[in-house]
Amino acid sequence: MKFREFGKTGEKLSAIGLGCMGMNHGYGTFNDDESINVLNVAIDLGINFWDTADIYANGLNEELLSKVLVPNRDKIFIATKFGFRQNEGNNAFPGSAGSYFDGSPAYLKTAVEKSLKRLGIDTIDLYYAHRIDPNVPVEDMVGAMADLVKEGKVRYLGLSEASAASIRKAHAVHPISALQSEYSLVTRDVEAEILPVCRELGISLIPFSPLSRGLMTNTLNLDELGSNDFRKTLPRFSDDYKENNQQLAAAFAKLALKKECTPAQLALAWVLAQGNDIIPIPGTKKTKYLRENAGSVDIELSKDDLQDIQNVMDKYPNTGMRYNEGAFKLVNN
Repeated sequence: MKFREFGKTGEKLSAIGLGCMGMNHGYGTFNDDESINVLNVAIDLGINFWDTADIYANGLNEELLSKVLVPNRDKIFIATKFGFRQNEGNNAFPGSAGSYFDGSPAYLKTAVEKSLKRLGIDTIDLYYAHRIDPNVPVEDMVGAMADLVKEGKVRYLGLSEASAASIRKAHAVHPISALQSEYSLVTRDVEAEILPVCRELGISLIPFSPLSRGLMTNTLNLDELGSNDFRKTLPRFSDDYKENNQQLAAAFAKLALKKECTPAQLALAWVLAQGNDIIPIPGTKKTKYLRENAGSVDIELSKDDLQDIQNVMDKYPNTGMRYNEGAFKLVNN
């Protein structure tokens, strides 16, 4: 495994992290034993940067990780997030009608204690605000997060899906070490304003869904997505964009074959090639795909490779929006 500098912290994190949400939340069927195996293999591969959130499976995702995290605490840099809450009796996906966001200092103090307990640890390495609450001044939220650092409950602070303006406001209160946002070949919104601000301030960009929620792997059968699959709620995975996206994935797979790697590895190599301050966190619950993702760090892309990739992307631009209207209300605030 190769490693990258994490913000201005001096920490070295694996160039490929591990997104853990899908192990028991959002994507089809789940198998805890298999996920625990994935976590153990991740340690063997040197993948030391793991990502979860309190909303994933109503806290059960944090509890699942704790089974491997606790006995291997010194080998893992753990990130979790707070802010999304669900209406009573609801098991909604974050950002859907059955959930809401609470970035208040009062809720934060409760949320961090619950995460610490579920994870079974004394200190969270990286604590994110899962979104920016439009009803709470970002300075107030980050001020309360900074108190957690002083108390030793959290080491570093992060934001997720925040606007450039909010990043600046937050960083003025306390150093922000990471900005987590969706970033992939298909989703490149951050390139205009957000990534430049992160670079100006020395903040690492942590792309989630760097494989476009499986689209760029060319292994996804949209007709087989179960009713409990989060992607069913996203315009990009609707029938309106099905033909374009299947053609895109197939054309991209031909490039990967030429490069003698898998489509997933080529997609991750592209993200990695966008800068050494970028640490993607592809999610998986299969050891096969974990090893595949880890291998992407060894793929070098030439200028010609990058141009070939861009040519394919330009040929199939009609990929659809990454979120529905409701979820977008909490993006880029």
